[in-house]
Amino acid sequence: MANAAAAEAASSQPQHEKLALMGTIPIYWGEAADLADVINGTAEPHWARAVLEETYELEPVSLLDAEVLSKQHNLLLAQPRALSPSENVALDDWVRDGGHVLIFADPMMTGHSNYPIGDRRRPQDVILLSPILQHWGLSLSFDESQSSGVQSDEDAGVSLPVQLAGSFALQTAASGAECKLRFSGLLADCQIGAGRAMILADAALLNPDPLTDSVADDLRFLMHWAYATRDLGKSRD
Repeated sequence: MANAAAAEAASSQPQHEKLALMGTIPIYWGEAADLADVINGTAEPHWARAVLEETYELEPVSLLDAEVLSKQHNLLLAQPRALSPSENVALDDWVRDGGHVLIFADPMMTGHSNYPIGDRRRPQDVILLSPILQHWGLSLSFDESQSSGVQSDEDAGVSLPVQLAGSFALQTAASGAECKLRFSGLLADCQIGAGRAMILADAALLNPDPLTDSVADDLRFLMHWAYATRDLGKSRD
């Protein structure tokens, strides 16, 4: 996307609102290379933390329940672990009450990790959010034969870097959620009650080694799109 557009979007956001952050991508703490880094707190920070903190006061959370979510208006789920049934209910209720959530839901993670497959400290390799996605009227598929590159949205004038991305399709929502697909199915933009859920079927944008020079601006754009627009009717075509 154009740098000017990203800067304009970011500058229009309220400054230093709280942003709850949860997920297996180590945005807040960084990924430690070894035990010494964990003990000393010297893990290399993830580049996305600085971008998020330009606008938001980050508040890491490890559980989604009514008490935790009642204190938040904005939530970022970065390749989260599988949610429990009670967490799915709490998240759905919170969005309906006016919460805004941006979810990175990657069916095949490609970012580098210091930890081997199977290590619990490694980012979740495959997203496991089918219950809440189905409740909102979405199905997520993955094509192994695809190539990496960018996905564009002509209406928004934006391109996002992708690697082995998923694709959303619309189903009948049991919940009355109204979702619109953008970027050829890469992104689902859903109005759910008084709130909003924006779900991206890829997390390559949050790779520790950025894919392109524009990833910071791309993240600023998504943050603005997901959180800054309070009038949902004006944010949609």
